[in-house]
Amino acid sequence: MDEELRALARRLRGESGGSAAYERLLVTQDQEELAGVLTEHERPLWAREMAAFRLGCAGDRRAFEALVLLLNHRDPDRCVSAAHALALLDDPRTPRAAAALATNELRVAYALTPVRLLTRLRAPESVPALITLLRRRLTAPGDPYWRVALACVEGLGALGDERAADVLRGASAHPRLTAAAEAALARLG
Repeated sequence: MDEELRALARRLRGESGGSAAYERLLVTQDQEELAGVLTEHERPLWAREMAAFRLGCAGDRRAFEALVLLLNHRDPDRCVSAAHALALLDDPRTPRAAAALATNELRVAYALTPVRLLTRLRAPESVPALITLLRRRLTAPGDPYWRVALACVEGLGALGDERAADVLRGASAHPRLTAAAEAALARLG
């Protein structure tokens, strides 16, 4: 069992009350059984998350929709688990979905994990989405989402794309972003 699955198992054990259904979902190798959990009525969220995570890590694209919903969840631990599974899933729809979630202004409070996933994916959608989101954070007076802006700056630095130079220069004028923006600009050369 890898570290990500162990962390998920510890968290979900409490939610499930350590039930027999939890134990079954944790150990089953039957992908059909796991996929069934995603479509059955009245399954608890912990069961759907376990099934989606295990299917996603196994490369089964039936988990895609459930993982995208979890990526946009208000619980950061669920978002992180979903991002890990989505990165392993290698579904071509993932970058577009992550970019849509990251740039949705109505859900900006939950954009941190999609931003980090976009950086990890290094997809064509990554740089434009991070630039868009960072530009919005910089132009919104008193914007409370500076951690999202910081993740964008760090992501753009890691991606090393010259298209980000202007927005990174703008970020360097913001005290909470200055050091990261300067480091990102240095990575651009």
